[in-house]
Amino acid sequence: MECLESSRSPLPWSGRRIAHLDMDAFFASVELLSYPELRGQPVVVGGRRRRDPEPGDAKRGFGRLKDYAGRGVATTATYEARALGVHSGLGLMKAAALAPEAILLPADFPAYARMSRLFKAAVAAVAPVIEDRGIDEIFIDLTDVPGETVALAQRIKDAVGRATGLSCSIGITPNKLLSKIASELQKPNGLTVLTLDDLATRVWPLPCSAINGIGPKASAALEAMGLCRIGQLAAADPGALVARFGRSYGAWLWEAAHGRDPRPLVTEREVKSVSRETTFERDLHPRRDRDTLTGILLDQCQRLGADLERKGRLARTIGIKLRYDTFQTVTRDLTLARATADPLAIRDAARACLRRVPLDRPLRLLGIRAGSLELPGASAGEDPFGEGAARVSGMLLPLEP
Repeated sequence: MECLESSRSPLPWSGRRIAHLDMDAFFASVELLSYPELRGQPVVVGGRRRRDPEPGDAKRGFGRLKDYAGRGVATTATYEARALGVHSGLGLMKAAALAPEAILLPADFPAYARMSRLFKAAVAAVAPVIEDRGIDEIFIDLTDVPGETVALAQRIKDAVGRATGLSCSIGITPNKLLSKIASELQKPNGLTVLTLDDLATRVWPLPCSAINGIGPKASAALEAMGLCRIGQLAAADPGALVARFGRSYGAWLWEAAHGRDPRPLVTEREVKSVSRETTFERDLHPRRDRDTLTGILLDQCQRLGADLERKGRLARTIGIKLRYDTFQTVTRDLTLARATADPLAIRDAARACLRRVPLDRPLRLLGIRAGSLELPGASAGEDPFGEGAARVSGMLLPLEP
């Protein structure tokens, strides 16, 4: 299918300079600061939280993926490990089959949270209008920041490097959607600037999955329509997309393919909720794929706890989000007796929520949310569940190890 030129009429957001900054293999890179001898080697981060070292640890050396036994998932991997097929969210046992000699390091989420605060503070000193997108990525509005675009981006990259010793990749375009794409084009340590005139040559040749919001299921449906590249999606009949995907998502697909995204940066300082979710590469059944789902849930709880710690908040409400293979989405929430940021308490609350939803169909998405956030010390007591601890821990919960 031939790609058609999109109209280039003036758009209300076309004069903006929006940057997306993504830290390169963030968790793994933080680990390499402590273990520089592992640079250039395939390293996978995942499994249980790091324990305090014991006598003899140094003599045993680093663990290898081939020796791992359990239900954990890869939190991240160095680019050397990614070249072997290991990626975030992959079960560690499956990762071991792809890269048996890769080094396996346990995750240290408090360390990642501290480094996250450092790199964001460094960016804010240069460009203060920031939308926080998670522990390792942000959007930055550079529209009113003095300086030529490439030089300004390099200045931000240098500031991050001085503050953390780590590299990052930056994409700068007129909007958030295109900047998210651009930041991936030259990883690691990339710097990519695109204008709307670059759409046909730099964006349209990419697969549709390069657009944030087009997951594996939607990609497969688009491929079945003969739409494999973003340019083909841009040239598609909008009516056919609406007929296949529904009015809202179908219209958004066509607009996104044309690089249109008027969304402003969300910069409000009062954090109302924090969430993590994973769309699976294939549908997972709660029973047949229980081990994989358990590992994903535990990883999300660890990440959510790190996000809360970085933001200096505790959560009073924990919720889960499931999307079935039918695209039906359900959510459940649990209000705690005591606010918490502890990953284990978050895990127990999430399992209590899962107890209240049908788990008889394959799932395409699992998410977890922390809401009703408050500052530490706002609630008295040390027990994150208070009187509800016995009630929660006594349940026979799904997805338990």
